Amino acid sequence: MALKPTIYKAKIALSDVNRNYYDTLNLTIARHPSETLERMMVRVMVYCINAHQDLIFTKGISSPEEPDLWIRSMDDNLELWIDVGEPAVERMKKASHIARQVKVYCFNSKADVWWRQNEAAFTGLAVSVSQFPWEEINPLAALVERTMDLSVTITGDSAYIATGQGECEVNWSVLQER
Repeated sequence: MALKPTIYKAKIALSDVNRNYYDTLNLTIARHPSETLERMMVRVMVYCINAHQDLIFTKGISSPEEPDLWIRSMDDNLELWIDVGEPAVERMKKASHIARQVKVYCFNSKADVWWRQNEAAFTGLAVSVSQFPWEEINPLAALVERTMDLSVTITGDSAYIATGQGECEVNWSVLQER
């Protein structure tokens, strides 16, 4: 019998000063058995950074043909494709042909090596790439509970996260903007 995902609930008081976007998000996050807490929380951060009424988590790891998050239009066009991790260049090339906007958020300890090896290939693609420092993701993952109340304030390329468990700051850098 296959293992089932673990379900997490997050109530997020989001203040995105960059976009003048303020909302209370009630997210249900399915964590695949092979997904780490760090990756799951990066998905949550990416959701907050790109928050939009039509943004949804997809099946992600469970469905290799889908991104981690996306926005589909009313006529089912793919408006935004977001991958978390270090995807293959071919995958991003395909995504850039089917989605109006494509973003990648890398975060692993090997992200620097992945970017050095793939930067030239990404230069010709209409894909935005950002990187979270691995050492800032670990404290974020330490805040995880099955039911979470988070306060997330985004300003510049930084997010301040506060919970009953503690607080941390997560920064990111833009490696390629499209």
